Amino acid sequence: MTTSQDSSPVVSRRVVVAAVGGVGLTAALTACGGTDAADTAVDRPTDSPDGGGAGTELAKVTDIPEGGGKVVGDVVITQPRAGEFKAFSSKCTHQGCLVKDVTDNLIHCPCHDSRFDAGDGSVRSGPATAPLPPASITVEGGLIKLA
Repeated sequence: MTTSQDSSPVVSRRVVVAAVGGVGLTAALTACGGTDAADTAVDRPTDSPDGGGAGTELAKVTDIPEGGGKVVGDVVITQPRAGEFKAFSSKCTHQGCLVKDVTDNLIHCPCHDSRFDAGDGSVRSGPATAPLPPASITVEGGLIKLA
């Protein structure tokens, strides 16, 4: 009597579910981990590729709208009220993405949608939990410079 036996490996349902879950977790972690270069492009001062040191010109006061701002290298400059200029680190405190824009007195991080107050850098909505660190600037002769 001849018997034939199937020698194909049997994969349990538990193994398949674990593998699918692992792939989903990997995709989710990848989506949260990086930044899109197009979303984080910023204007850099023309005389220094890294944001420069003290005395580096960042912007003209006319470049910074009231209630808005501008990201220049490592700094985001805001004008929360007419004639009042503030500056903060442009690096989001959540995962280090560069903030992208300032509108309606809110600094916006495009990576995970954290929002910061343009007047004091405090967190207005997360996931960030720490405020943006302040940067020292001077305003003289219509120019905003690093202090």
